[in-house]
Parts: sequence; C-alpha cells; structure tokens
Amino acid sequence: MKRATPQVEPARRPSSTAAYWLFASHLWLLFGIALSNITLGLALLSAPWSRQRRPLPEPARPLLLALAAYVLLLAASIFFSYDPRTSLAGFGDLFTLAAVPLGLMLVRGQRQARRIVDYLILMSVVVAALGLTQYLAGLGDMHHRIRGPLSHYMTFAGILMMANLLLLARILYRPAGRRLRAAQGLGLAILTVALLGSYTRSAWLGMTIGAAILVVMSSWRRWVVLLPVVLAAAVLLSAPVRQRVGSIADLNDPSNYDRICMAKAGLTMIAERPLFGIGPNLVDERYPIYRHPTAPRYWVPHLHNSFIQLAAERGLPELLAYGLMMALSLAASWRRWRAEGRRQSPRADLLLGSFAGLIAFNVAGLFEHNWGDTEVQRLALFLLILPFISDQDEATERG
Repeated sequence: MKRATPQVEPARRPSSTAAYWLFASHLWLLFGIALSNITLGLALLSAPWSRQRRPLPEPARPLLLALAAYVLLLAASIFFSYDPRTSLAGFGDLFTLAAVPLGLMLVRGQRQARRIVDYLILMSVVVAALGLTQYLAGLGDMHHRIRGPLSHYMTFAGILMMANLLLLARILYRPAGRRLRAAQGLGLAILTVALLGSYTRSAWLGMTIGAAILVVMSSWRRWVVLLPVVLAAAVLLSAPVRQRVGSIADLNDPSNYDRICMAKAGLTMIAERPLFGIGPNLVDERYPIYRHPTAPRYWVPHLHNSFIQLAAERGLPELLAYGLMMALSLAASWRRWRAEGRRQSPRADLLLGSFAGLIAFNVAGLFEHNWGDTEVQRLALFLLILPFISDQDEATERG
C-alpha cells in the first residue's frame, strides 16, 4: 500500500498586528506631533502582547549596544550636571529612542518596511504641497518661511529632505510603470520645490550631497550631468533662493558668524567638562557665560550644531556613542547592498535611501541641531534601523 505523502503548508505571510500599525502610524503622523506621541505610546504598550513581536535580530545587536551606551551616558550626564534637576528632562529622550528596539521587534521584512516608507513619502508630498499653498498665499519670505502644518520651518525642511532622498532612491533603484514613474516624478518635484521654498540652507546642503550619492551609485550616469543643470535652473528661477545659496560660504553673513560664535562657546563648554558635559538642557541657560563677546545674540536655544551640542551637553563619550550608532547603520546598508548584487538588490532603494538619508541628516546637523528636533529625529531613527529590518523574514514573505 502506497504511503501518503505528507502535505507541507506553505509559509504564511506575517499578518500585521495592531502594534505594527501603531508603530507605523507614529511615523506617518509626524506632522502632528501630539498624534505621533499617542501612537508611539500605544505601540509601546501593546508590543508585549503582539503576536508579531519577535526577538531582536542578531545583526542589530551592535547597534543596540551602542544605543545602550548612549542611554547610560545620558544618565551619567544628568547625574554630573551643573543642575541635575533641570537636566532630568533629558530622560524624555528615552521615549523617542524606544522606537529603535520597538521597530526592530515589530517590523518584519521588506514588505512591511516598504509600506512604511511609501506612506511616509506620500504624507511628505501632501505636506510639501500644503507648504507650497502657503507660499502662494503670500508667505515664503525670510521672515515668514513656509512650514506646512509643522511648528517650525527647520522641522518642515528636515523631514522633506529625508523624504526627498527616499523617493529619489525609489525612482532610481526600483522599476515602475510609466504612470507610477510620472507620479513619482511629480512628487519629487513638489518635495524639491517646497524644500527650496523653505530657504533652509542646511537641508539644501544635506539633500544635495545625499542626492549626489544616490545618482553616482546608480546606473543612470546621465543624471550626474543633469543634476547640476536642474539645481542651477532652480537657483536662477528665484532671486531669494540664489541669494541664500550665495550666503552659505559668506563669513560676513550675520547668521553664519553667529554660528561660528556658538561653535566657539560650545568648544569652551566641552573643554571645561569633556567627559559628561555641562548637563542636558543647560546650554541655553548657560550660553551667556560662554558667549563670545562679538556674538550677535546674547541668548540662543541651542548651538545650531548637533555634534557640538551633544558633546557640550553630555560629553565626548556621548558624541562617540551617537557616531557609532550612525556608523553601524551606514555600514550595514553598504554591506548588504554590495552583498545582494549592488543595483540588482531587491532592497537597493531601501538600503541606499537609508544610507543617503542618514548622510544628509548628519551633514545638515553640522549647521542645525536636528538631533534635538523630535519629528526629524524620529524619522532619522527609522532610517537608522531600516537596514536591519528590511531583510528579515523574507522566506516567510515569499510563502
């Protein structure tokens, strides 16, 4: 008698649970920070009971160790602060930083990661279009910059910068039909024009360098020729934009000189307390003590440089932990992209979009404290973990 062959059920795709959707929503709702806070909090509360939750991926362990070091050094900087009571508010960072292990546990594979990225790009295009309507309504000069529904034009520009690069990576590295490609091109144009209309030079510089990386690494070599032409045309079309571009390297520009004075004050703070800094949330309070005599402003909210701000507030070891997190993510993106066939990788757009976005974020951070901007930081943290979640559970997905 012939023995029956056992039937093997194909692997099932992981169903998205409430915790996953809540985590994704905290990114899609960045343009309303209160809603983003609520959904992130609910994701944290629901994650322990989520059937989609899985052990933290092994390749991400070095990143998590660097994050743990960052948190421990934050606690040390608060303990050794000049004013620990004021610096206690620094523990508020833990809420946003919790998105790192949360995303690694809840987002499973390329399909779910791509869904988050696609809707994030779509929301960013909508917000950029809203910013352009503000421009048409009479805003858009240096004193009334467009910002969409966000509280500050720097936040608006920081999010659009990274969304722009994610979409550009999608166009360059993931084939699409003619209609979808046309829609993507329109979205890229809206994002780029809105970003130019924000007059935010740090975001312009970050986007330019990130876009150059994506273009040079793609097979579309003609884009290397077209990119400067497109940028030159955009500059020539608007006298204010042209003036802002020309002021980037002008040391006589008041805002540039003010940043130099802030950097000098920050370096003095670092030299005074290199290990644990003067304490979180104390730079603005103590800036007048360290202020350069010729500085244009007597008070500043921060030092307009993420690296100097971190070291001044929390010490050089904290800055090192931050740099290590960024380096580990960039290395993972690069390594996976090369291992999977470079441009032939099915995840090339996610890996290189993350790579270029983090480079842009840190370039912009040389001139603006974007690590301290909650909305922008949350998007950067998602890019940080994207190389580690986009290649998980692929066998399950293919089932």
